[in-house]
Amino acid sequence: MRELLLFRHAKSAWDDPTLLDHERDLAPRGRKAAPRMGRLIAAQGLVPDLVLCSTAKRAVRTWELAAAELPRPVEVKRLASLYLAPPSRLLRIVRRQPDAVHRLLVVGHDPGLHRLALALVGEEDAHVRNSGLIEKFPTAALARIALPVEHWSEVGPGAGRLLAFYKPRALD
Repeated sequence: MRELLLFRHAKSAWDDPTLLDHERDLAPRGRKAAPRMGRLIAAQGLVPDLVLCSTAKRAVRTWELAAAELPRPVEVKRLASLYLAPPSRLLRIVRRQPDAVHRLLVVGHDPGLHRLALALVGEEDAHVRNSGLIEKFPTAALARIALPVEHWSEVGPGAGRLLAFYKPRALD
């Protein structure tokens, strides 16, 4: 059994139009939401074995703030290939992870994370429909997906089951 956590970066700042998209930092709302999600990860016992994080400043900062709330350090790999990655690339990256990793967390971007989550869990399940995942994947949201496979290489569309979909505003 594998578990995939898809974590969208927290709300980013748009106040400096001269910055490249990759260099945008978090907005105040994002700086508040990221540690809140870290506390949720810790409280729910969801500390991952490995984190794959986009190199975008807002994604890196989201994980740094969330990770500061965890009970132990976690190995993090920053991958430029995660920046604005489509679901097909995200899936290829997930499939290449070592089998020693049982719980993988990916910090990335919309719409790729949203589309990957829906491809993995489908839209027919009542839990998926009731979670709000079909409508949108808000900033700093976290999808928890169970994957009943022995190897990451076996992950594919329809392979997962949504265990939970956490939205920071719902935690207030």
